[in-house]
Amino acid sequence: MTSESTRPCVVQKYGGSSVADVDRIRRVADRVAATRASGRDVVVVVSAMGDTTDELLGLARRVSENPPRRELDMLLSAGERISMALLSMALNARGVPAVSFTGSQSGIITNDAHTNARIVEVRPYRVQDELARGKAVIVAGYQGVSYKKEVTTLGRGGSDTTAVALAAALDAEACEIYSDVDGVYSADPLVVPDARRLAEVSYEEMQELAEAGARVLNSVAVEFAKEKGIAIYARASTGGAGETIVRKLPPATPGRVLGIASQTGLVVIGSDGGAPVLVDLLGRLDARGVAGRQLVVEAAGGGQRASLVIPLDDVHDFPALRQELAALGASVRVREGVGAVSAIGAGINASFRTVRRCLEVLGGASIEVLSLSTSSFRVSLLLEDRSLLAAARHLHAALCAQD
Repeated sequence: MTSESTRPCVVQKYGGSSVADVDRIRRVADRVAATRASGRDVVVVVSAMGDTTDELLGLARRVSENPPRRELDMLLSAGERISMALLSMALNARGVPAVSFTGSQSGIITNDAHTNARIVEVRPYRVQDELARGKAVIVAGYQGVSYKKEVTTLGRGGSDTTAVALAAALDAEACEIYSDVDGVYSADPLVVPDARRLAEVSYEEMQELAEAGARVLNSVAVEFAKEKGIAIYARASTGGAGETIVRKLPPATPGRVLGIASQTGLVVIGSDGGAPVLVDLLGRLDARGVAGRQLVVEAAGGGQRASLVIPLDDVHDFPALRQELAALGASVRVREGVGAVSAIGAGINASFRTVRRCLEVLGGASIEVLSLSTSSFRVSLLLEDRSLLAAARHLHAALCAQD
């Protein structure tokens, strides 16, 4: 068996915008070549080019209103395979020996939850062998193989998780996530123009930001990095000195608001029929693999009232689900056109100060709050979608202290 490489290893992940066309793939190849020239082994995880995944999903919807999840995985995993092969070709053309692997070839083992699988093990033997032979290894992100030997995909943002999982398995010195922004900001700069880049973010705060709608890093990847103690460096693929480091940090000042995240495309499902109706409803969601958030159950008139928030990104064939829920009658309600804006920070709910400020700020701007929930790191407010942009700007201005 080939011996393992003795050179330090770095895992780099490039998002869809970084490999969106041939010129950008060439620039990524130049960066990878420079990293190897610095004396380090390189494993590169790539996403599909640009909007390829959305385009493939659109094709699937044109031939079937409800495509089987297994077949979706077979289709959607093709996007990353195109990127990996092209980048490998570009590197070899530069005299840098490189080889490309699919998720299964690189040893990414998952459960069997098609379109939303989770990594359960990484067996990077082939990757290690090729590194020892002096090659750069290009891996298709977002995908793996189940213990049933089926191709699986990891859900939106899954290439981040691929990169962190490989970094852990290879004992890499760094995991670098490259995208079209130079790090994590206190809010989405497209929504809040005066948002500022954060130099460092704790695992817990970054996970809350990601789950609340920040799209720079995937929340599952951050959870994986926290478990394995891997520092993540979020950088821009276009270069520059800016970056955000996500790692274990000392506890922050309680009550500090690190950032504002917003998420559109939410649906609120309500139930008034007591426990039997709620159990039936949750069973139907489980059968469709729908992961809900913010489930609230309370006593009401001798029965139970419940509400559940679900992101449309997590729902396969929402029109069919809507129709199924409508058949349950008036005891189940579906409200669409909902979004959420969240204030994130360690110890944010040590007192009610942040909750009070959120309500005061949005009330002063005549923005209706549909509901509010809290956790150790988050205050989240459900709003009408149309109010999200204004709400994010008002809350950022009021709550995020400038350095």
